[in-house]
Amino acid sequence: MAVVFKGFPFNLPFASILLILLLCLQSGGGQKKKENMLAEKVEQMMEWSSRRSVIRMNGDKFRRFVKAPPRNYSVIVMFTALQPQRQCSVCRQANEEYQVLANSWRYSSAFSNKLFFTVVDYDEGADVFQQLNMNSAPTFMHFPAKGKPKRADTFDLQRIGFASEQLAKWIADRTDVQIRVFRPPNYSGTIALALLVSLVGGLLYLRRNNLEFIYNKTGWAMAALCVVFAMTSGQMWNHIRGPPYAHKNPQNGQVSYIHGSSQAQFVAESHIILLLNILSHKTSFCTMCLSLCSVNEVNRNNPLTSHRSVFVLVTFQKCRMCHCTFLNISPAFSEQVHLIYLFAFSLIKYD
Repeated sequence: MAVVFKGFPFNLPFASILLILLLCLQSGGGQKKKENMLAEKVEQMMEWSSRRSVIRMNGDKFRRFVKAPPRNYSVIVMFTALQPQRQCSVCRQANEEYQVLANSWRYSSAFSNKLFFTVVDYDEGADVFQQLNMNSAPTFMHFPAKGKPKRADTFDLQRIGFASEQLAKWIADRTDVQIRVFRPPNYSGTIALALLVSLVGGLLYLRRNNLEFIYNKTGWAMAALCVVFAMTSGQMWNHIRGPPYAHKNPQNGQVSYIHGSSQAQFVAESHIILLLNILSHKTSFCTMCLSLCSVNEVNRNNPLTSHRSVFVLVTFQKCRMCHCTFLNISPAFSEQVHLIYLFAFSLIKYD
């Protein structure tokens, strides 16, 4: 069947074939354009990665190389605030761990163009923070090669911490890329331990003719109390997780000393718990001392010291239970408080 327009025959099947060919050429041209664009983006990311392990990005670079398609690579982004005026100490600590992880990936034999590490500073990409509705730093996010980030693509910094090993485990779960963390050698701990051993050894050598202080129960009891006070206030948690001393809201400048979550705490909060521990222990020990004095006074001439031991142990257990109940208001390690009472019980000398 032919249709004539202004004297020219027009064949419908031929027109359909011509239209299909035009569409195929157009789609083929668009696909070729996407491939060229993707190749340029990967080449640019590889060039930046060869200069430094962590690629710094502003708003434009983030939208072009991280958010906009096409993209066949995953990107780990650390949103941070490293400028001195921001006073974000935890940002600097997290950045050090992030650099260790990125260097471990960059200089490993498994390095490829499937994963890149980037950083967006608040002062260089405030629009990115606003676009993602982000009001805290540091924050680690994974942008997958396909699709949008999910909830699990945001690293749980408050619960897990920002150690390089924990970040590597999270990346392996999200991207199936295994990163073996290589840390630069740090001899500060070895030097500090050697100095401590030398100091203790020198002290013992100078007092070699009078070592009675080693058997001083009061001294050992005070040392044990210091250790337990530090542990129950959360100092070990601070050492492992590396939280900031306090949090300053970048919007209104308000400083928070108590963390809003029950799964985390600030360093200032552990100091507050330490003072509360000292006050509560003081009350508990006063109660125990009164009990011990009463028991020793009443049973001074009683040879059945096992009865006194049981009574004192029961008293310690009651004080410990009351103290643990008091400590439940904080995320500190309240279950360790029984060490105080057990150590004090071991120091009791019966006549």
